[in-house]
Amino acid sequence: MKNVLVTGADGFIGSHLVELLLGEGYNVRALSFYNSFNYWGWLDDLRHERLEVVCGDVRDPNFCRTIVRGCDTVLHLAALIAIPYSYVAPDSYVDTNIKGTLNICQAARDEGVERVVVTSTSEVYGTAQYVPIDEKHPRQPQSPYSATKIGADAIAKSFFNAFNLPVVIARPFNTYGPRQSARAIIPTIITQIANGAREIKVGDLTPTRDFNYVKDTCRGFLALATAPGIEGEEINIATNTEITMADTLRLIAEIMGSDVQWVTDPERLRPGKSEVFRLWGDNSKITSLTGWRPQYDLRRGLEETVAWFTTPTNLAKYKSGIYNR
Repeated sequence: MKNVLVTGADGFIGSHLVELLLGEGYNVRALSFYNSFNYWGWLDDLRHERLEVVCGDVRDPNFCRTIVRGCDTVLHLAALIAIPYSYVAPDSYVDTNIKGTLNICQAARDEGVERVVVTSTSEVYGTAQYVPIDEKHPRQPQSPYSATKIGADAIAKSFFNAFNLPVVIARPFNTYGPRQSARAIIPTIITQIANGAREIKVGDLTPTRDFNYVKDTCRGFLALATAPGIEGEEINIATNTEITMADTLRLIAEIMGSDVQWVTDPERLRPGKSEVFRLWGDNSKITSLTGWRPQYDLRRGLEETVAWFTTPTNLAKYKSGIYNR
């Protein structure tokens, strides 16, 4: 069995990825961000004989070398991802997203890792200049967050070019599902409705997104970690569809049997030039290279997401009345 390191394993996508890897028979070393409470995020309730949870910080290069040692594959997800908070604290995004990726790449090179999958984001493309967006689309840094992810991608690609590090850059479009942070629009809407709000606070509802259900995203990561001969590639994980925020929210309301009204909250609006108005990902490259295809359409994925969030013990973990940057 392969030994796999997952950074950012305590987060939304990372925790689902850990569960998938364990189910597929891998030994998993899962990095949880260090804190004095010994809190492992979404891994807190997960116990498995092939799971090793370690706590630390990808901003420390010596620590990165320690956790990479003995692993065949590294799936690097650790990052600061909230776009609104990147307007407030951009320096921290540079440290975590760019320098953290540098540290992982250096450690993987020194330890002879067989495959490194670095997590990018569809935000690097900015508002679509053409659709569907393929991997050749220009990069447009429309937020400090997206700028740091463009930088992290470049660092990873440079290690492939300069040192032959076997890197693959995974570029998921908008992932949603159980455990997602309340900063994202889908859990924001679901939790407000579930807590009885009649007026739902939202930002701009005109942008379009290509929504990936989290289980499909994780299958995409596994495909990119195991497919032969794809080192050095940048690869979208997308459904090849788009839907407006407004239509997404109407679908959520229909699934939840709600007739609530939407109210624009100025605090939830991005600065004008920073909003990404259209994302629709071309998934032909990942399909041709790995055979991956999404298994969930949006309705099915939202139904599973609503079911999870409306379970009382899960809903209690979210503060629906507070805007989470």
